[in-house]
Amino acid sequence: MADSGSKLKIIKFLKIFASTLLIAAVVLFTVVSIRTLSLDVNVGLQLAHWEKTSNISLVINHHQREELLDNFKEALRIPTVSFTESDINTTALLEFNKLIRKAFPTIFSSKLVHHEVVSNYSHLFWVQGSQPNLAPYMLLAHIDVVPGSESDGWDAPPFSAKEVDGFIYGRGTIDDKQSVMGILQAVEYLLIQGYAPRRGFYIGLGHDEEVFGISGALNIVQMLKQRGVQLLFVLDEGQAILDGIINGLDGPAALIGVSEKGQATVKLSVSTEPCHSSMPPSETSIGILAAAIKRLEENPMPRLFGQGPERGTFEHLAHKFQLPLKLVMSNLWLFSPVIGRFLERSPTTNALVRTTVAVTMFNAGVKVNVIPPAAEACVNLRIHSAQSLQEVMDLIRSTIADQRVKIELLHGFDPLPVSSYDDMSFGFQIIKKTILDIFPGLTVAPGLCVGNTDSRHFKELTKNIYRFSPTWFKPGDLQRFHGINERISKKNYEEIVIFYFSLIQNCDIQQLPEPHSATHEL
Repeated sequence: MADSGSKLKIIKFLKIFASTLLIAAVVLFTVVSIRTLSLDVNVGLQLAHWEKTSNISLVINHHQREELLDNFKEALRIPTVSFTESDINTTALLEFNKLIRKAFPTIFSSKLVHHEVVSNYSHLFWVQGSQPNLAPYMLLAHIDVVPGSESDGWDAPPFSAKEVDGFIYGRGTIDDKQSVMGILQAVEYLLIQGYAPRRGFYIGLGHDEEVFGISGALNIVQMLKQRGVQLLFVLDEGQAILDGIINGLDGPAALIGVSEKGQATVKLSVSTEPCHSSMPPSETSIGILAAAIKRLEENPMPRLFGQGPERGTFEHLAHKFQLPLKLVMSNLWLFSPVIGRFLERSPTTNALVRTTVAVTMFNAGVKVNVIPPAAEACVNLRIHSAQSLQEVMDLIRSTIADQRVKIELLHGFDPLPVSSYDDMSFGFQIIKKTILDIFPGLTVAPGLCVGNTDSRHFKELTKNIYRFSPTWFKPGDLQRFHGINERISKKNYEEIVIFYFSLIQNCDIQQLPEPHSATHEL
């Protein structure tokens, strides 16, 4: 009887356990389904009552179109190349200075605009507002470009600004002269039409962004700090409009960068006794170093998807995915590990998931019959928002785990703080509103910049740094960035001018409106 009683208790327990599992599964399914159907964090301020301002509209006629394209092409033809911190084409930078003075005479003659040259080649503009109590903001861009050679396989010479099928080819078309010239062209058109801003703003044009911005942007920051300037927000390059880039997404999306990854350059070196190749040791300096690099490549940094601003990206985009991806993206609290594993399959999206490690230089050997006494390699790391520079260095040491390999940090900094992007975030919401004014129907989301910009130097002047330019990227275009055949369509450049023309006026409101609809949060 005791055995029968025990069996009955076990059967009863199993029934209760099964019922509990079923109830839990039903609850889980219900929560997942509700979130899938209702989670749309893009509602925000779209339906709110915005403060009305007397905005000037921009209708570009044929003459203006030809003029703005000519100005842009002339800027592209000037080879403002930064090779290294000590090797910058200063002759080209001086030529660029002459160009902007010629192309935008109203800016340089207006009583509202104060212009300064910083560190001989960078530019700082202050456009005075009529209401000094309104905190100023700043528009950033950079004049310099990376090298480009026709022998690399360009369809048009990289400094020709040649038109091919409606596209203008050249270094700077997407990094970053489209923003430099777009901002100045927009301000020129506004001033010509008699515009006087309520909210003052700065324009900063750095000349050495491609080599860390130490002379240009950093000195602009020092000047503003000395004057006690605090900025409402900063807008720089960094993210763009992605069309067909994110697999499974229904339609294009504009990502506004709210942070950028940290960076480090690490030198690995091995020293051994030199000897003749006819009597080689069991391990050489090259072999030891190669083994260390292989360990780094075979043991990537931990997957961290969902622990940085990339989570906000997919939460904002979730409603634009088709099922079953919509279900997955709407429930990151449950599916983050699955999404992380999926994203790490591609180099493009793997950069969102973790700190990346790239071996970029390897030097060893002086003669074919001499075992080299030294071997060196440089490793470039882009640090995920959930990690620090120190944590990454510790992981490199533990992964290499070989005292014969000297590990030296040449340069590095932590990831940038994440700027706010809620309904109370003035800069983010103004940028978002301007995007939707010009491109109705786009999905707008916060994003993470995997590269670095001049804006990182401005974190002492504001907590709100955003990175966006309305440059369209379609499949294959991301490879043009610092690659061959960098280009932009004529239509897109015109849209960039209109974007800044509208953004500057949208910033003239005193404050953001009250949200019309609260974000769904379950």
